[in-house]
Amino acid sequence: MSNGMEQKISRLVDTLMEDYSKGRTIDENKMFEYPDKDVVIDILEKLKVVIYPGYYRNSNYRTYTVRNNISILLEDIIFNLIRQTSIVLRYLPKYESCTEEEITSESERITFAFLDRIPHIREYIETDIQAFYDGDPASYNKDEIICTYPGLYAIFSSRIAHELFLLGVPLIPRIMTEHAHSLTGIDIHPGTTIGKYFFIDHGTGIVIGETTEIGNNVKIYQGVTLGALSTRGGQNLRGKKRHPTICDNVTIYSGASILGGETVIGKNVVIGGNAFITTSIPEGAKVNVKSQELMFRYSSGKPLECEEVDPEKKWFPMI
Repeated sequence: MSNGMEQKISRLVDTLMEDYSKGRTIDENKMFEYPDKDVVIDILEKLKVVIYPGYYRNSNYRTYTVRNNISILLEDIIFNLIRQTSIVLRYLPKYESCTEEEITSESERITFAFLDRIPHIREYIETDIQAFYDGDPASYNKDEIICTYPGLYAIFSSRIAHELFLLGVPLIPRIMTEHAHSLTGIDIHPGTTIGKYFFIDHGTGIVIGETTEIGNNVKIYQGVTLGALSTRGGQNLRGKKRHPTICDNVTIYSGASILGGETVIGKNVVIGGNAFITTSIPEGAKVNVKSQELMFRYSSGKPLECEEVDPEKKWFPMI
């Protein structure tokens, strides 16, 4: 490397070091005080093996029985989850003055409380798999659903993250769900409460906000938003119900937006594609976009023809 290049690099380093000294959020340099994103994702992937012991192999270890495999995985998960939880608990004011021993003890308690919930998580995921199989004629068997369906992976990640969220663990649940978001295009906040038999078909572009409550046997298609009506209040809205409640046996077709913390979609409701809803819908209703028009233009030069869709006679969901 020439002396001229070394001088240019040295000058750039000096410039950046000066820029780092301005005390802004982006200038913080707490090398060992943030969770390791790669480790958190690795925990999630190892939990996938624990959830589906016969479907995913742990290639890092040579094991001969399911018991040995799960035992090795759990040791690794426990060690790393305690370490990562110990880091993130410092984000909470009640732990700021705790000793390292106290933090480690609390992290261990949280880790084992979470792992005790694995059978509960597996119970719910089993119902999700059944909902996928029952709801999608393109699924030929449940193995295909477990191994390939992005919607199921997003739900799996959400159910894992939600249990950590309920235990008061900051940041780690969000890393998990955002990892799933990056892989699937499905954005589910870890605070979302989801019942059994949850089915996401296709999935890309789905957004489900923090305070959303979803009942049993709910089906959601691509591009659906379950969001807040307004976020102008910023941090003043934290902890308040901002997102809708979806009751049992509801189907929401593609492109629909349902917004607001006071919005309740009653049982057995069907929401048609591209509907925009900010008020509650009573039980058993079918909702679709009014007065759609189909427009035809022919290359032969014939005049434009329009046909209005009669919602009573030709109601159909848009998927």
